[in-house]
Amino acid sequence: MTLAELKVLSDLNAKVWKIEVAVGDAVDAEATLIILESMKTEIPIDAPKAGTVKAILVGEGDAVEEGQAVAILDV
Repeated sequence: MTLAELKVLSDLNAKVWKIEVAVGDAVDAEATLIILESMKTEIPIDAPKAGTVKAILVGEGDAVEEGQAVAILDV
């Protein structure tokens, strides 16, 4: 079976508050991968599908833009 890469995107301009997973972690669909902070509100970025975390493209404290890839999953 060949795995497909799935880019996980930010929904808004914000700051990365916390990274909840590590490369190699298996995640279920809708598992929280990263928590963003915008205007003192925490916004989770969830896995759209079950898979394995291939890469985390941001670090805690980084600013991200809407539509920016923040992680890659093998699904």
